[in-house]
Amino acid sequence: MLFRHRSGLFFALGALLILWVLLRDHEEIVNRVVEPFQRLDNNESADTPNDTHFDQPQADSSSSFISSPLNIEAPKPHNVLYPSMPSPNPTKTLINPSSSSLVSKQPEESPATTSVTTQAVAPATIQTTSSEDPFQIEYEKLELQLKILREPGAGIIYGNTLENLTDTEVHTDDHEKPLKETHRSVWYSKAAPLEYNPYPEYNSEAWKSVNEGEYVACEGAEGSISNVLAFSGHSEAFVNPHMGSYQLLDIDNSLCFERETRLGPYGHVEAITGSPDTSSSAENAKRLEDLQIPLKWEQVNWGDLQDRCLELNLRRYVVSNGPQSTSEKIQIQTHNSSFPWNNSHTREPKKPRRLPGPVKNREETQAKNEDISFAKPDRNSSPIRKTKSRTAVIIRAYSGKKWNENDKQNLRSIITELSLGSGGEYKVFLFVHIKNRSNLIWEDYSNYYGAIRENVPKEFQDITVLWNDQSVRELYPSIPKKLINVHQSQWMPIQKFARDFPQFDHYWNWELDTRFTGHHYDLLEKIRKFATAQPRKYLWERNERYYIPSIHGNFDTEFRDIVAKASGKNTVWGAPILANVTPTGPSPPTNPEQDNYEWGMDEDADYISVAPMFNPNGTGWVGKNDVWGYDGHNNTPRRATIITQSRVSKELLKVMHEENLKGNHVSSEMTPQTVALLHGLKAVYAPLPIFFDRAWNGTSLERWFNPGPQGQSGSTAESPFGWGKEKRFLGSTWYYRAIPPARLYNNWMGWEDHGVGGPEWEKVHGRPCLPPLLLHPIKNSDKVKPGHETKYDFP
Repeated sequence: MLFRHRSGLFFALGALLILWVLLRDHEEIVNRVVEPFQRLDNNESADTPNDTHFDQPQADSSSSFISSPLNIEAPKPHNVLYPSMPSPNPTKTLINPSSSSLVSKQPEESPATTSVTTQAVAPATIQTTSSEDPFQIEYEKLELQLKILREPGAGIIYGNTLENLTDTEVHTDDHEKPLKETHRSVWYSKAAPLEYNPYPEYNSEAWKSVNEGEYVACEGAEGSISNVLAFSGHSEAFVNPHMGSYQLLDIDNSLCFERETRLGPYGHVEAITGSPDTSSSAENAKRLEDLQIPLKWEQVNWGDLQDRCLELNLRRYVVSNGPQSTSEKIQIQTHNSSFPWNNSHTREPKKPRRLPGPVKNREETQAKNEDISFAKPDRNSSPIRKTKSRTAVIIRAYSGKKWNENDKQNLRSIITELSLGSGGEYKVFLFVHIKNRSNLIWEDYSNYYGAIRENVPKEFQDITVLWNDQSVRELYPSIPKKLINVHQSQWMPIQKFARDFPQFDHYWNWELDTRFTGHHYDLLEKIRKFATAQPRKYLWERNERYYIPSIHGNFDTEFRDIVAKASGKNTVWGAPILANVTPTGPSPPTNPEQDNYEWGMDEDADYISVAPMFNPNGTGWVGKNDVWGYDGHNNTPRRATIITQSRVSKELLKVMHEENLKGNHVSSEMTPQTVALLHGLKAVYAPLPIFFDRAWNGTSLERWFNPGPQGQSGSTAESPFGWGKEKRFLGSTWYYRAIPPARLYNNWMGWEDHGVGGPEWEKVHGRPCLPPLLLHPIKNSDKVKPGHETKYDFP
C-alpha cells in the first residue's frame, strides 16, 4: 500500500515538473515547432520538402560555441553594451536606438478610390482589444471592398493590359535617352514597341573620361544582341508603389513589358491558337511571319560566350589576384574540388591552385584557411576608377530541380543582359547544391560531371559550380556539423565560392524563383548607384524602415529628418565595442553632429539588400536568437533581412569567412548584415518598389509594417516579421510567401489565375503588361491549368 501511495506521489511530482518545464520554456518549444514554416524562403525547401532539415543546432562540446536558449528576450542595458559617444573625435562605437519617443506623423487622406476609413494609430499604442487580429479586420474590410463592392482600387494591380496604358511617350530626359522608336508592328498592340537600351554610352567621350579601355560588343546566342523591346506608358495601378520608389532608384516606370517581346529572344514562342476569333487571315499571316525558327538551345554554350566576351573587353578591367586568364577557365589540380565544368579548349596558363572541396587532412584545411586569396579594396582611392570592377551573379539551384522552359528563358535573359550586353561587367554562374550525401562528387571526375549532366540543362553546364554540405563542413571545422545546412548557413558556400573566384569585387546572391519583368542590367546598376550615393549618417536607422513615400516624403530631406528626430544621439556610428570582435571597417572621421551627411557618400556598399535590415530583438521572429559565439545572443547587436537575395562585397565575405573560422556565426537571414554592423562596414537597403493587392493607404502601411517604437520595422512584438504577423505580406509583390508574384506572373505569361488571364480573357481585355517589377516567389513557372488559383498561407 505504501509503495502504491509513493508511486502516485512520484507520478504527481513528475507531472508537476513537466508542466513547470513546459511553462518555463514555452517560447523555445513554440520556436522549435514553428521553425519549419519559417524556413521556406529557399527554392529547394518548397520543391523538395522531404529532403529539408530543420534541426535546431545544439551546442558542441568540442567547439567554442555558446549555447543559445531561445527564451531570453531582454539584452543588457544599452548604456552597458554601447558606451556613450566620445567627443569630439569618436572611435568605433555604436549606440543602438533605445529612445521611446515617437515621431508624430500626420495621417494622409484615404485614397479617393476607397470608402474604408482607417484611424491613424501610433505604432507603440497598437493593442488587440478582442480575440481577432486588428490587421485581419482591416484586411477583410478591404477584401469585402474587392469581392462585393468592386470599388476602384481594390485588386487594381491585376488585369492590366496594353489597352489601358496612360502617360505614353511621357519620359524624363534621362529616361528618354535609352529609348528608340521602331517601325515594328505587333498584332496585339496598336502602338509599336520601343527599343530599350539602358547601357552607358560606351566609347563616348564622356564614357572614356572615366573608363579605361574600349568597349567591344559581344555576341549572344544568335549572334549580335538585339535590344529589349518595351511599350511606352504604364497602368494607373503602377504609378506609385505602396512601398519603395521607382524615382528614388531612377528606374523608368513609364515602360510596360509584355511576354512576347520580353522573352521572345530567349526562346518564348507564342502559340497561334490564342488568336482572337475576329483576327483576319492577314493578321494570322503576320503572326506566322513574326515567328522565328526556334534556336537549338542545347547547342548554345553560355560559359564560352561569357569567356569570349571578357577576352574582347579585358583591357577595361582590374587585373586582380584571381586566376590570371582571359577565359576564366580553371585548371583542375586536385581530385576534391568544385569548379565550373568546361570541356572546351582553354588558353589559361596552368597555374597550380587549390579549389574548394573537402580536404581529408584537417591540418591541410587549417593551412588553406589561413591563406585566403582576398584583396582588400582601397577605400581612400579616388572615386573615379579608370578600370572597371566586376560582379559575379550567383544563381542558386539544387539537385533534383525540374527545369521548365520559363526557367531557361529567365536564365538566358540574365546572362545576356548582365554579362554579354555589358561586355563582361557581370559574370553569371549556376551554383548547384548537391543534396544527396551519397553522391561522392569529390572522389572522381565522372561523379562530378555526372551530377552536372543529371541536374543541369546542357546549355548551362559550362557555367555550373557544384557544392555540398561536406565541402562547407571541411572548410569550417569549428562550426557544429548540424548547424551547416542551407537554411542556417546559406552564406558559407558563397564565402567558399568567393575564395575560389576572387577576381570579382562583388557577388550577387540570386534566387532562382525570382523574376524581373524589366531589364536586369538597369535594375542592378540603379541599385548599385543608389547604394554608393548613400551617406552613413543615420544609415542603419534608415535601413530599419520600409520607405513609404506617402508617409515619409522626400527620401533625402523629409525622410532623413524623420529618422534623425526619432534616433537623436542613439545612432550607429562606426563599429560597436565587443569583446570578441575586432572591427575591420573604417573609423568615423568625426562625430555625427559635425557630419553633414558626407561620410560614406561615393563609397561602394559592402552589403545591399532590397528589404529592410530590422533589429530582431523584441520581435516574434523565430530566428532572432540564432547567434553562436561572438558575445552571446544577449549581447551581440544584429540585424536581419527576410529573403537573402542581396549583393555582398569581397571584403565582407572575407570577414564573414574569418568569423566562421573563429566559431562565430549567426543564421542566414542575419549573416552579412550583422557582420557588416559589427565591423563598421557600409550596408544599404535599396527601397525596392513593392505593390499590394489591397487599397492600403500610407497610414495603415506604416502601422502594420513599421510598428516599432521609433517607426522601425523591427524592435517590437508587433513587427511584421514575427510569428503570426507575416500574413501581412500575403498581398505583397515581394516576400518569401506572397500571392501576387505568381498570380501576376501567371497572368503575364497568358495563363489564368483567379479568373483573370488566359486566351479567352485576353480576347476581351488585351495582352497583359507589367512595369519593371521584381517578383518573389515564383515557385513554379509551368503553365497552369484553367481555373488555377495561386495560394499561400501563414500560421
